[in-house]
Amino acid sequence: MAPTPEPATARFRSGAGRLCLDFMRTLRLRGTDEATEELATAQDLADWVAQLGPYPADMVVPVPAPAVLRRARALREAVHTLLTAARGDGGSAACPPRERELLNTIAAEATPTVRLDATGTAVHGAKDPVGAVLADIARDAVTLATSPALAQVRACSGPRCAAWFLDTSRPGNRRWCSMETCGNASKKNTWRTKHTTGA
Repeated sequence: MAPTPEPATARFRSGAGRLCLDFMRTLRLRGTDEATEELATAQDLADWVAQLGPYPADMVVPVPAPAVLRRARALREAVHTLLTAARGDGGSAACPPRERELLNTIAAEATPTVRLDATGTAVHGAKDPVGAVLADIARDAVTLATSPALAQVRACSGPRCAAWFLDTSRPGNRRWCSMETCGNASKKNTWRTKHTTGA
């Protein structure tokens, strides 16, 4: 099943199929000279949680302290380290102790609560909205790294993309993190190449 297209006003990329993979995308073009930090400020982190967290659209997510921003970035890198290890020959056991400890510590913290309101809608909340979503991210990463779903994690084939995503397509051969962005760009480049070279 194809991911749901992002709203035109979405600031951060989503649609990776797992919360932890969406969070990894906040360091764009990881490992290249063009790597871009999307969580440059604590406000950026609050905005990411407001957009991709489970909270109501009208909920104001408080801007966290700078220490929380540093912790969030450290968590993101620990998620990347864990999933890289899990996809390798050593499996999730190859995750270094420091990253494993950070993931376990954050995963043990309170996640968002949920209640059913009078309209029959599930409404999420938390005393610490940012911290609760970070706990969700850590739990999601540990669960993904130790589940059969890990085999469905793919790297986008887009030449200017380093995003990972969960391939839930029926044939299991999805190539791009998003058809709307990388997929269309790749097809346009192929078309241009064919028509420029006369292929």
